[in-house]
Amino acid sequence: MKKVLIFPLLNSMPSGHHQVAEAMSEFIRDHTGEVECKKVDLLSEWNAKVESVTVKAYLNWIRRAPNSYAWIYRQFAYKSSKEKSHKTYEWLFMKKVSEILEREKPDLIICTHGFPSLFINKLKKQGKCKVPCLNVYTDFFVNDVWGRECIEYHFAPNEAIKGALCQRYGIPENRIFVTGIPVSEKFSRQEERHSTKRLTVLVSGGSTGLSEVLNQLDEEVNEEKWNFQVLCGTNKKLQQKIIALNHPAIHAIPYISSKEMMNELYSKADALVTKPGGVTVSEALRKELPIFIPAALPGQEEINLAYLLEEKLVFAVPEGRRLMDFLDETLADEEAIGRFQKRIKAYKNSLSLKNSDEIYMELEKILVGN
Repeated sequence: MKKVLIFPLLNSMPSGHHQVAEAMSEFIRDHTGEVECKKVDLLSEWNAKVESVTVKAYLNWIRRAPNSYAWIYRQFAYKSSKEKSHKTYEWLFMKKVSEILEREKPDLIICTHGFPSLFINKLKKQGKCKVPCLNVYTDFFVNDVWGRECIEYHFAPNEAIKGALCQRYGIPENRIFVTGIPVSEKFSRQEERHSTKRLTVLVSGGSTGLSEVLNQLDEEVNEEKWNFQVLCGTNKKLQQKIIALNHPAIHAIPYISSKEMMNELYSKADALVTKPGGVTVSEALRKELPIFIPAALPGQEEINLAYLLEEKLVFAVPEGRRLMDFLDETLADEEAIGRFQKRIKAYKNSLSLKNSDEIYMELEKILVGN
């Protein structure tokens, strides 16, 4: 039996890296029982206590000092003027990566985070890793941490990234596939929707960056006009705050792990209000759901937002505008929504691998070739 080893990072945080890792596992499991998929978190393997502390520190840093996080991210992970040295990370983790590969003996390595990719790339430069590796990028850009030159295969989020990988790193075009950010195939399923006079709005990401929007969800929300479904995730305080409003048009939804349940929520929504995280936006694009961005966390999300606005794939809520007013105005504008839908279709048509069947076929070719 062939084995695929998938490397995300930070096991205790349900990040986009893990969601994409799960999607890749799903594509393989749904097509064959002849391939074993195993997800390994490098930091947890190295030291589980350090991994837990790292997650807490990371989330606190973003929440309490977002501007400093953004500056550090841009200095050390994005658009650096020269290749950055990662000798400290290599000293800490290279041995552990080698141990994992020796223990697992995979036929294919898939990286959904830049750090494992960095270490695999280094091992390949040293001639110490012959197993083919695939980078699956989880944002609409590629930061400077990812290993690239020696990584054999790439799932790129868009054509611009494919061009950059070819030109800067000399990666052959036939090794780069424009897939968008892979999400579960369950989001392709259409659920029956009953017509209603109310506009249903799904709000996602409230626990880490939509406080201004949430402050607008109050008694002034017209229950005959709106139906807000607020995804609270694991944020119990947010969930209790929404429940305490006791408003018939504002509903708190706790953490959902089921892709089927999330697909049902997307299918019944008229719009999504969210931060510009790569996976959540990609799920909504798959559903062709109008996406409204009121704010972006510093770092990755700011860079994602710049791309999404350039491609006209989201609506940015103007500073100072009340959310309900902008939603009402935009959703009633048939021309604006028509242009948005055309942009989504153009984006989806630009993908060289458009669904899980096509993605699995390429993975199978890699595995057979190995």
